[in-house]
Amino acid sequence: MFFFSFKYLGTVYPCAIIRWFDRIGDGPNIDTGMWMVCTRNAQDIAIIHINTIYRAAQLIPIYASQRHIDAARVKPNEAYDKFYSFYVNKFADHHAFEIAF
Repeated sequence: MFFFSFKYLGTVYPCAIIRWFDRIGDGPNIDTGMWMVCTRNAQDIAIIHINTIYRAAQLIPIYASQRHIDAARVKPNEAYDKFYSFYVNKFADHHAFEIAF
């Protein structure tokens, strides 16, 4: 969501604000082969040190779960607020494929 840093007692701490997601199900979706995740709730955010970030993930909104949304009118920066469930795209690059098998 946001990267920032702060200085405390002469040490700079690079941080990120993140939103937590929960896994849906015990395995990848049968049709897509991708894991599905959903937001815990809109307020479930955390501040973490950037050294704890393992890898970025591309999330694809699950459109079928949000029938009342006109997907053509949703701007990219609004997707996380409009949709509640997402596919974790393991096909984005070969590193993502190795991690999200």
